[in-house]
Amino acid sequence: MTSTVERLTLPVRRQGQVLACLSVCTALVVGFVAAINLAVPRLAASSLHPSADQLLWIVDAYVVVFACLVIPAGAAGDKFGRKGTLLTGLAVVAAGALVSAAAPNVALMLFARALTGVGAACVLPNCVGVLLHATAPERRGHALAVWAAATGVGGVVGNLGGGALLGGSWRTLFVAVAVVAAACLAWTAAVAPRSPRHARRLDVPGTVLFVAAVIALLLGIIEGPEKGWSSPSVVTAFAACLVLGAVWVLLETRVRQPMLDPRLFRDARLAGAGLGMAIAFFGSFGLFYVNASLLQYGRGWSVLRAGVGIIPVTVPLLLGSRHVPALVRRFGVPATLAAAFALTSGGLAGLSLTTELAYPWYGACLFVVGLGIMLAVPTLTAEIAAGLPLERAGLAGGLQSATRELGSALGVAVVGTILTASFTHHLPHELGRPGQAPRTVSEALGAAPGEHSAIIAAFTHGADTALRAAALITLVAGVLVVGGIARAHRGARAAA
Repeated sequence: MTSTVERLTLPVRRQGQVLACLSVCTALVVGFVAAINLAVPRLAASSLHPSADQLLWIVDAYVVVFACLVIPAGAAGDKFGRKGTLLTGLAVVAAGALVSAAAPNVALMLFARALTGVGAACVLPNCVGVLLHATAPERRGHALAVWAAATGVGGVVGNLGGGALLGGSWRTLFVAVAVVAAACLAWTAAVAPRSPRHARRLDVPGTVLFVAAVIALLLGIIEGPEKGWSSPSVVTAFAACLVLGAVWVLLETRVRQPMLDPRLFRDARLAGAGLGMAIAFFGSFGLFYVNASLLQYGRGWSVLRAGVGIIPVTVPLLLGSRHVPALVRRFGVPATLAAAFALTSGGLAGLSLTTELAYPWYGACLFVVGLGIMLAVPTLTAEIAAGLPLERAGLAGGLQSATRELGSALGVAVVGTILTASFTHHLPHELGRPGQAPRTVSEALGAAPGEHSAIIAAFTHGADTALRAAALITLVAGVLVVGGIARAHRGARAAA
């Protein structure tokens, strides 16, 4: 049976079940990124006794492995079977979470976190691959919009779920993730159809070079805010990324069946959609990085209440995402994306002006950011999927996921750097000595508990500065993305 017949003969009700299942799988692996951040204070005080660097890598090991493997894992799904790769990924996520829950020391915890990242990398791109093959062409835009909303909602679900579960032991969070992953595995096995495989040779050298280049890039991005962007280790990481990336491009243009042909990005539509996805998540994760601390320090909220406070972002995603394909058909991709980036940028700028106002004003700006994400993510996901043939659906999912993760990492790094620089600059004089100033609110309060108001004011000023910078970057980069995609669409119409 061909893939076309399989998609058209799958009952509509079954297509809805597949969409619901894959959306939950997606929210799980995305939400885990947010949830682990809430566990940092408990992990720091736990019997593991991690150092500051070890604590950072307990959080980031998952993200780094996840981000660098999503494209290879998507390509593996195209070759070996998307459903099988997805089921394997869910099993690995469950196993990694269980090992994390039982870890007696930091070394085993780091191994388990990396293992969970391998599983997540197999899950996310193959959710897209399974979904595209399971959905009839006329329903595919709607399905991608709903699935894309799940990637946005996942972060908030992670905040809410993590806040609720972390009332007890930090190990409870990992047990819960394992249980949900096992349930998703059973659900996926029951409802997801198998799709035809794409017979290709494995491009082992290209895959190894690509993974090494992405790891070097992420190491530089993650270490930059902490060690300084001009530090030898960070400069070395970025230099290694450039060299490995150049070698990868040369190799991939010479093999017959590359994992990811870099010449694909000559298509301005695909290149623009990938960059646009990175920018969309740059802004949203920059916000997530600042928001929880702003609500806790600036307003004195608890962790759980801060998690609830982000809900206005999710309202447009939950209620409006299914309408985005209709908006795109009516107004076109460039106009929809122009509105998306303008709303995201405007919402971020608005947040910087409402940090000291009553929460409804702040919540309204969160809602505006959510409108921008609602318009951007489904539109860009559909653009990436349209830029690759259906038999490479897993690779399309990997590309969407990789650009999302890269944008998220950049958002946290850039916003974190600006926030820290502004915070230390505005600390009271006795705390602001060059090279010795505390870098976090907790450090500053420990050094000068009597300066609580001034320290919180310095943090709020730093957060406002970081949000305005994120708004400006999102707006300028968004203009470039929209311009490139608009030219690509005009060229496609002229060629037709």
